[in-house]
Amino acid sequence: MICRKSDSDSSERVSAVIKSGGVVIVPTDTVYGFSSAVNFCPPTDSAIRRIKGRDEKKPFIQLISSPSDIFLYASGKIPEEILSFWPGPLTVIVNSVSGGTVALRCPGDEWLRAVIGECGTPVFSTSVNRSGSPVLATEKEIVSEFESEVDLIVLDGDKKDSVPSTIVSVADGNVRIVRQGSLILPFS
Repeated sequence: MICRKSDSDSSERVSAVIKSGGVVIVPTDTVYGFSSAVNFCPPTDSAIRRIKGRDEKKPFIQLISSPSDIFLYASGKIPEEILSFWPGPLTVIVNSVSGGTVALRCPGDEWLRAVIGECGTPVFSTSVNRSGSPVLATEKEIVSEFESEVDLIVLDGDKKDSVPSTIVSVADGNVRIVRQGSLILPFS
């Protein structure tokens, strides 16, 4: 299925697919991303890994609907200077309340935050491409490559000059840039 972000029922359609354990392709404030529910049994990340051909060990970013949601999933102190960039194109690796670390992002796109809120759970997010290949940026490429492999594609124009989110880690108590992306931080 394909719909446009501008369709009046697009957010309801996306959240229904995600809540049923499906995989969607959605526009974000950076690049198009594969998304599925984090708290679903069986886990939906394996379906995205199969589609992308991605290593089982490399974790996905988890999108949250509100900056304050980070405190539901993170343990330890989160620097206020980091949270001041949310919502936006910044992913933060934190210590997880369930052990290990987790990469969280509160996207700048209001529509996407509403979808996540409707799902009632964080959603996985990873760029739309086969593992090791460039990120797909045009509607035509995305539909041609993945229409038969996902449950829903939401189109919102081409994103040819888009750059993925900047990733920082605060898991060890220090702010460390892991990937320089679309957000240029005023510190290193």
